[in-house]
Amino acid sequence: MVNPADIYVLVGLSAFDRPTWTYRELGNQLDVPVPLVQRALKRSSDAGLYEPTAKRVHLANFEEFLVHAVRFVAPARLGEVVPGVPAAWGAPPMSSLIVESADALPPVWPLPSGRVRGQALRPLHESAVLAALQHPELAELLAVVDSLRAGDVRVRAVAADVARDLLRAAASRRQ
Repeated sequence: MVNPADIYVLVGLSAFDRPTWTYRELGNQLDVPVPLVQRALKRSSDAGLYEPTAKRVHLANFEEFLVHAVRFVAPARLGEVVPGVPAAWGAPPMSSLIVESADALPPVWPLPSGRVRGQALRPLHESAVLAALQHPELAELLAVVDSLRAGDVRVRAVAADVARDLLRAAASRRQ
């Protein structure tokens, strides 16, 4: 069964989509061990979300999974108020599409040195916060996935469209 770390690896592979890559390179970019990447891609292949012979995410299946299943496989709830890094609809590209009331606190990934106070949202993997700070393309896709995980119906509808656009753009860059 696919778990949140597997989804993190698939999001990373989608964000960094290149014609050639190695497990080590992907693990370094995501700040996770190589065996985690290997196991994640094996489970993802078994679930039909990854094509091992092409070394790429199965785009149509992954889109469907994100839009319809990620909130059940990796549910997220907003927690206590903490300093952190903007996440979900509080981060680009979602923050330009979702307008919250002025007194609403944004979702944030907890980080003691974070520049924003908001409601804690646990990332797909503990390494996601620092990896996203180093890779804006990863941060964008993770924000969309977190919006699908934790958002209400309105947020999820917007995030579904953005997810499709980002995944298709990344796939077209690969070709």
